[in-house]
Order: sequence, then structure tokens, then C-alpha cells
Amino acid sequence: MQRALLLYVVLPLLVVAGGGISFGLDRLATLESDRLKDDVELIGRAIRLPVGEALASGDDEAVRRTLQSVFDIGRIYGASVFDVNGNQVAAAGITERDLTTSQVAQQVVTTGEQQERYRQVSGMFLFSHFIPVFDDLGRTNGFIQINRRASDFDASLAQLSRTAWTTWWVLCFATLAIVIFGHYSGVGRHINALTLAMQRVERGERSYRAEQTGPSELARLAGQLNRMLDSIDAKDQELAAHQAQEEALAKRLQHQKKMAAIGRVASGVAHELGAPLTVIDGRARRLAQTYGDDPQANRQLTAIRGQVARLTRIVRQLLNYARQQDEGVDVIHIRQLIEECMTNVSHEVTRDDLTIEISACPDLQLQADESRIELALVNVMRNAAQAASHHVWVLAQQDSYQGVDGIRIAIRDDGAGLPSNVTVERLLEPFFSTKSHGEGTGLGLAIVHNVMAEHAGYLHLSNHPSGGCEVVLWLPIAAQAPALEVSKES
Repeated sequence: MQRALLLYVVLPLLVVAGGGISFGLDRLATLESDRLKDDVELIGRAIRLPVGEALASGDDEAVRRTLQSVFDIGRIYGASVFDVNGNQVAAAGITERDLTTSQVAQQVVTTGEQQERYRQVSGMFLFSHFIPVFDDLGRTNGFIQINRRASDFDASLAQLSRTAWTTWWVLCFATLAIVIFGHYSGVGRHINALTLAMQRVERGERSYRAEQTGPSELARLAGQLNRMLDSIDAKDQELAAHQAQEEALAKRLQHQKKMAAIGRVASGVAHELGAPLTVIDGRARRLAQTYGDDPQANRQLTAIRGQVARLTRIVRQLLNYARQQDEGVDVIHIRQLIEECMTNVSHEVTRDDLTIEISACPDLQLQADESRIELALVNVMRNAAQAASHHVWVLAQQDSYQGVDGIRIAIRDDGAGLPSNVTVERLLEPFFSTKSHGEGTGLGLAIVHNVMAEHAGYLHLSNHPSGGCEVVLWLPIAAQAPALEVSKES
């Protein structure tokens, strides 16, 4: 920008100024030459009257004194007086002595008008001014020749030229200095700062922003650059969020595919094991009836039937895990469903020191597959009853989530809480259990997870501040498309 400013603005201005100086010098040369000639003419006019009177009276001495006074001025190189025939009457300085054959002298006498010529006198180039002298009757009785060196004109012009061109060069240097310094102070340093900001951003300092200083145009440019960088950062963050969301969705989809595959395998295994287990249980029962009097046989058969019952529970859990949501949607009364689930759990967990407290409004309702919701509640309440020391609390209330109205069911126990070394993903994996060997199938939370996914709800596992574990199930009041969210807090 600085070079362009110098090349396209300053240089043309200086060239125009130089052209103006050249034109002005030509004009001044003409004016100065005219001024010098006018000086000579004025001097001639000043002495013409006394010289004419002296010539008319024949007083040559008066003529000489008058010429000497003119010569003493210092700007005259020579002065002389001639009669009408061109004969010299008086002279001072360097002059011509005989103008009897001079045509310019004859023209002055004949026409009575002043003349001027550049002439060679005594080897010197002079400017000569001829002024006619008249007597009392107005007749020409002679003329005056005043000489001035022609070099005086050139010297005056040379001095003017030196002054003018010196001024032009000073103007050039001053203009260049002002433009360079002014450009740097007003524009250049701000452009350098803007360029430095771009380089720092290019090197990876994405958070760096340019200072909005300097002329308004550059300040606006810096502001636009900062807004562009802010927009890029926002887009990068948005892209990163989308990528994270896509990765999470891909991971969830992969998990769902894995769970679906496990479900298909579990369903097939459960169906294949169901019939043999029924046959084994039936035959063990008949053998127990046949050998009922034999204590040893009875103990063995009872053990067989206990293991068959355990396998039957596992098969039932496998079928529940693999089962998908029915097409039908029921209107569920939450408190009534919780009480029924509590009754079922009470039959399975027979503890005299266990208390289950229910807090739920009788009017709470939602639309869902009642059998699947009951299955999820039974699994969570069974786990809470097994983990509790003395108390289990069930709280149901209406609560919105992400702008959707729903029912929040919290089941809390006063047990040891969630293990700190196990992730929520691990807890939801099929066949993983924190219970002792033989006490659980590891399908309870996996079934709850699937049920919540089917109903677009969320499952939240956490350790309660008062102690124990709290499991929160949130379900939309109206049927929703699946959008499961699972979280754990310790």
C-alpha cells in the first residue's frame, strides 16, 4: 500500500509540481528579463531631460556628470551620449565610441523611438538600450546608449532556477518523509498489527483476536475478521458437538445392535430350554411321589427341582429381556401399579425387618404398555428390597423433562449404594451382576433399560446423599418415540 501510494499519488504530484516549476521558471525568466530592461529604460528616461538640455546648450561637462551619476548606480555597465550623426559626445564605462554607421542609431534618430539590442562591445556581450534626446522644440538632437551585461539576465534567471529547484527537492524529500511516516503512523502499523493477528491465528492461536484500532476502515476490517473467527469457532464447536453426538448415537446404536443380538440368542435359548426343563421338573415330581418314603431320594429330588426352578426363572428373565413392546398402549394408574408390584416383590423377598413406603398421588396416569412397565418396576423394587438394610421408599410424582410432561418414579433403599468401581454401562450389560453367585441372573437392569428405551424414558442411577442407592425412572405421560437417556452418579 505504501509503495502504491508513493507510485500512484506522491510521484505524480511531484512530477506535476516539477512541471509547474519549469513553466513558472520560463514565465519568471520572461518577467525578470522585462524587469531588468525596464530598469535600464527608467534610468534612461531619468537622464534624458538633463542630457537633452546639456546637449542643446553645448555643455559637454554636464553631460559627462550626468552619465557618471548613472554609471555609479552599479547596475549599469556603461553609458554614453551621441549626437544625431552617431558621434560620441560623452561616455562612462564600457561603451561604443562610433555609431555613425549603426542602423539602430539611425532608427532612433529617424523615428524618435527608443530601441534595444544585444550587442558585442569590446569583446563582451551586452544589452544596449537606445533612448532619443530632444531639444526644446521637440527635435531629436542626439541619443543615449545605456549598456548592461547580458550575463546579468542569465545570472538572475540562474538564481531563480536554483531557488526553485532547491525548493522542489526539499519539497520532494519532505513529502516522502511525511508520506512514509504518516502512512506508518496512521495506516501501516495498524495493517502490520492486523497481519500479525492473521499470522498468529494461522499458527494455531484460534482464540487470538485483532485489536480494532486505527482508521475506521481498518477497525471495521479487524472487527469483521474477529467476527469471522468467532463464527468459525462457533461452527467448529457446533461441528464438534455434532460429531460427539454422532459418535454417541453410533455407540448407542452399536450397543442396541449388540443387545438385540443378545436378545435374539436369549430368546432362542429360552425357548429351547423351556420344554426340557418342564419335562425334568415333571418327572422329578413323579419320582418324588414314588419314592416319598426314602429321605435320601427325596432330598436329591428336591435339590433337582430347586435347580430346575432356578433355571426356569432364568429362562423367564431371558424371555422378558428379549420381548419387545406390544402394539397396544394402556392407561396406567401409577399408584395402583406400584402397589401391585410391591405385593409381587413381598412374596419373593420375605423379610420381617423390611418396610416399603409408597408416596404417590392416586390421580397419576400415563399411557404405556402396562405389562412392560410392571416388569421394569418389579425388577427395580426387587433389587432395592434385596439391597436395603431396613427401608425402601417409592416416590412417584409428575415432572417435566426437556419440555415434555411425564411421571418421575424414584425407588430408594438404605443399603450400601452403587459400587464405585463399576460403570453404569457395565451395570446394564446382560448377565452382569454385583450379587453373589447364584443370587441373580444379571438381567434385571438390562430389562429395565430396554423397557425405558421402548417408552422414550430415561433411567438414572445414583447414590442418595442420605445413603443407599436411588433409581429414577422417568416416563412421558403420552406415548413417545424411543429416546432413551441413561446416567449414573456416585
